[in-house]
Amino acid sequence: MAKKISNPTSTLQLNFEQDKPKRKMDGAVLYRFQLIIAAFLFLIGTLLLVSFGSSFFVGISDQSEVERGVVDTIRGSDIPIKNFAGLLGAKIAHFFLFKTFGWSTFLLIPLFYLSALKVGFKKELYSLERLSWQVLFYILWISLLAGFFVFSLDLPHSIGGGVGYFINEKLYQLLGYLSIFVIGFGGFIFLVLFYQLNPKKAKVVAPEVDEKEEVEEESLFIDEDGPAIHVDNDDIEEFRPIVPPVMEEVAPEPEPATEPLAVFEELVEEKKEDDLDFTYKVADVADEVIEEEPTPISREMKANDLVEQFGLYDPTADLPKYQFPTIDLLKEYDQKNQTSQVTMDELKANKEKIVETLLNYGIGIQKIEATIGPTVTLYEIVPKAGVRVSKITSLEDDLSLSLAAMGVRIIGQMPGKDTIGIEVANKNREMVPVRAVIGSEKFQKSTYDLPITLGKTISNEIFVADLAKMPHLLMAGATGQGKSVGLNMLLTSLIYKKHPATLKFVLVDPKKVELSLFNKLERHFLACLPDSAEAIITDTKKVVNTLNSLCKEMDLRYDKLKDAGCRNIKEYNQKFINRRLNPNEHDFMPYIVLVIDELADLMLTAGKEVEHPIARLAQLARAIGIHLVVATQRPSVNVITGTIKANFPARLSFKVMSKIDSRTILDAGGADQLVGMGDMLLSMGSEVIRLQCAFVDTPEVEDICDFIGNQQGYSSAYLLPEPDSEEMGGQDRGDFDPSDRDSFFDEAARLVVMHQQGSTSLIQRKLKLGYNRAGRLIDQLEATGIVGSFGGSKAREVLVKSETELEEILKNL
Repeated sequence: MAKKISNPTSTLQLNFEQDKPKRKMDGAVLYRFQLIIAAFLFLIGTLLLVSFGSSFFVGISDQSEVERGVVDTIRGSDIPIKNFAGLLGAKIAHFFLFKTFGWSTFLLIPLFYLSALKVGFKKELYSLERLSWQVLFYILWISLLAGFFVFSLDLPHSIGGGVGYFINEKLYQLLGYLSIFVIGFGGFIFLVLFYQLNPKKAKVVAPEVDEKEEVEEESLFIDEDGPAIHVDNDDIEEFRPIVPPVMEEVAPEPEPATEPLAVFEELVEEKKEDDLDFTYKVADVADEVIEEEPTPISREMKANDLVEQFGLYDPTADLPKYQFPTIDLLKEYDQKNQTSQVTMDELKANKEKIVETLLNYGIGIQKIEATIGPTVTLYEIVPKAGVRVSKITSLEDDLSLSLAAMGVRIIGQMPGKDTIGIEVANKNREMVPVRAVIGSEKFQKSTYDLPITLGKTISNEIFVADLAKMPHLLMAGATGQGKSVGLNMLLTSLIYKKHPATLKFVLVDPKKVELSLFNKLERHFLACLPDSAEAIITDTKKVVNTLNSLCKEMDLRYDKLKDAGCRNIKEYNQKFINRRLNPNEHDFMPYIVLVIDELADLMLTAGKEVEHPIARLAQLARAIGIHLVVATQRPSVNVITGTIKANFPARLSFKVMSKIDSRTILDAGGADQLVGMGDMLLSMGSEVIRLQCAFVDTPEVEDICDFIGNQQGYSSAYLLPEPDSEEMGGQDRGDFDPSDRDSFFDEAARLVVMHQQGSTSLIQRKLKLGYNRAGRLIDQLEATGIVGSFGGSKAREVLVKSETELEEILKNL
């Protein structure tokens, strides 16, 4: 019996068979599933082989049958199929050999066989990924090459297939017979790039090894009856590298009961006694043993074990007794007593006035239909042939005068229809109660990530949308037109559908009163900075810090997504729930919705300090579950800047005061024609929807917040990360450090030198910064000697007189 000592040039770690970990039951199930897939791949390869092979001999005979329709095939035919794979094989061969790529599709067969070998038996004769790319290229390229000869020499069509023939036909029309060079050039590019051809590739010269000293991959054999012994890895627990010399044959007396390690030690002693030049060294026992990284299959098995032992991770387990608010908390209105229904007399009168007004301007109508909504009635007209749409849309004011109704709006073309829409406000409007919307089946059964319902459409349908898909919402509306009710409706709908563990709100309320109702949700739904006294942010300085904190939260989340190999929060959370992520490095991510009630006030007091983080969040935060809802009373261009507007594809407008405001918020008119009291237009992409916002009263919101606030909650609000110090505008940082100066320092320095005026108001006005940050910049400019000391009501003296001198100072800083 021979025993083996493994390669002496590497550290050996020897395992006994009985020490190998036993496979879990789910591993066996996975293995069986892989065998089934392997057998299926093998079956497909065999089907292609038989189908293609048979087609060479009997393909023409089956031609009439494979071109029959599906119905004719099901009915059957008197002509027998000669393909060995039957009708399916004949159709497969006809598709691949005649209609697509021709003979080159034979390359698919070894691809399926090798895939089956890898999936079923974990053996890879050749890199499957590399082979797949080669097969895909060569199928197309050989089809083109063969198609050239088929087209030029009138060879059998199946050689190049339909794709090769068609492309060569077009190439011939363009280049003639020179198309062969284009095809050859394509193959040459693939060879150079894929195989990385390099004619100057350096030779790898192996180091000279003495014939008497074999260091690499050499084993020492000594048999019990001869001069060599062979010790297996399975027989030695641990063995360290030795460098054996050339050994003369020595025949030691056999010891049948000797352990392998003892045999080796005796061997070494005998060699020493024979005065052989034999050296060896034994590594320290404490040498580090390199552990193999877990494979994807082992990680999968471990995750399956955790799921089997503990179940899926439940993010709501911290609040197991949390109860969602009930519909009973919402007021039920008596809809029967409402006099909002449009009468037939009103419909007929409006129809006649519309027809009469259009006829006065020479516009005939073929058809008119009316759809009654809660706030407006939509009249859809089909004009006679030859009437331009622009001629009708220009009559908006004339129709409004004729109908004696406010809020007449003309839709140039109804989306997806061949009609023109005319919206006319109802004399008696219908209120849409929040209970009817929240309690609707459409909303209750919605499966959106962040479902919101705002009210009803003009056709009396409940409107439900996904805030996560918008992904941000910009709201505008004049005072008293329903903007605050709309915000309450949006927040209420999210609270009714989401658990506190899966959703957090960051509420910014510069007016200090609009969102104060939600203060009771602090330990359930609200998020804030660690040092905040109140969860709802009202101070402008804290708003800037909170926005910067959300930017930092966004960056941290993206780092986690990168480590987890996920593209968005949905994939990440699903992976975490399935226990595929290490809880020491990852955690469950709730959605975060930032609500800003009045953007105009923030832009006036903070300017760019607010605009920059909002724009950054709007650009990047969608994938990691941070969504913005920004509202303002003044949709002017200095409030809704181009940077902000470009990143808010969803815009919602209540009634505004002018057409300019309507175009600012919606990029279209119409918002100035709304009738107020919750009447609104929602623009999502190219579609504009008119809605009547549901009415949620203040007592209803208070009851909902009391119901949730009285339940057990978290110990505190969801804490956001502290923003970086350089982003915390307006904070006192103590003594000035030139290396830690404000990011606007250089720009502010050039500004005061250019104007030769060192005033805080100049920096605040030109750079659009808050007063606190502008004052801090002046202090830093004083500390660096650019401006002088404070001089009362006068502006500070600018000590640097030229931009050249300033650039030298900035360079030294």
